[in-house]
Amino acid sequence: MARKLKIDNDSKVWAPYSPGITVRDHIWLAGQIGIEGGEDIVSQTKEALRKIDNLLEIANSSKFDLVMVTILLTNIEDYSEVNEVYGKWLGESMPPARAAYEVSKLPAGAIIEIICEAFRGSGTE
Repeated sequence: MARKLKIDNDSKVWAPYSPGITVRDHIWLAGQIGIEGGEDIVSQTKEALRKIDNLLEIANSSKFDLVMVTILLTNIEDYSEVNEVYGKWLGESMPPARAAYEVSKLPAGAIIEIICEAFRGSGTE
C-alpha cells in the first residue's frame, strides 16, 4: 500500500497546507512564492525556484524529474522576464509541460507563484 508522505523543509507556511506531498514516485509541490528574495519579478522568480530545488532535493528528486509546472503571475507582462529566469534555471533538463496565468492577487503580496509536479527518477541528469 502506498502512503502519502509530507515533503517539508521546516520553512514558514502561510496556511494549513504541506509544502509538498509524495506518493511512491509521484511528487506534488504546493505553490512556492519568493517574497523573501525581493520585490521585483526576477528576484521573486529566482527565490521561488530556489525553494522548488530545495523541496525536490528533500524528496530525492530534481528539476530533471518535473513533468508539469504552473506559473501564476499578478502581471502577465512579466511573462518574458520569468521565461528568461526559468529557462536558465532549467538548463539542460527537458522542459516540463507548463501553463501560465494572470491572477488578481497572490498570498503575502507575492507577484509570482510556481506550482510543480514531478515523477522521481523520470528525468536524466
